[in-house]
Amino acid sequence: MVFPSGRTQVMPTSEGIRRAKEVGLDLVLVSPTARPPVAKIIDYGEYSYLEKKRKNEAKKKQHRIEVKEVKFRPNTDRHDYRFKKNHALRFLQEGNKVKATVFFRGREITHPRIGERILHTLAGDVAEVGNPETQPRIEGRTMTMMIGPKRTQKPPSRKHSARPRHVSTPQSRPRPQSPA
Repeated sequence: MVFPSGRTQVMPTSEGIRRAKEVGLDLVLVSPTARPPVAKIIDYGEYSYLEKKRKNEAKKKQHRIEVKEVKFRPNTDRHDYRFKKNHALRFLQEGNKVKATVFFRGREITHPRIGERILHTLAGDVAEVGNPETQPRIEGRTMTMMIGPKRTQKPPSRKHSARPRHVSTPQSRPRPQSPA
């Protein structure tokens, strides 16, 4: 039993409930799995409010990693490849994972080396911001590869950029002309 003053004491539940009613507060079971179970004499409304607030703060600080997909074909042109590679770079810089997929149609499936080459080239091109998490794997008519962002420090947020501000100094102010 933990009292509002911070004092602790071991006592039966009925005694704790009686003492909580005397003070005009509630008996809240804080740690039921501990031996003996830990209960506090506190205002339950305030306790539940603070718990909810603490959970919301923890949720705000979390960053959910999403999986973004970039799709290729074995005959993807150079320009299209670069365009999709830039998308993958942007996704990785934002902290998301990239699922690179090569789709095979018809007889293209007889040349899986082309798909592997595309995926390995992509992994090499994004190596400075991402690491391949899986090797190219063929499933049916698709070949996939997962690329995750590298664990680095977060870039500074856009709100507080380290842009130098202009400060007026005596040298930068024009001097008034004295009449001659």
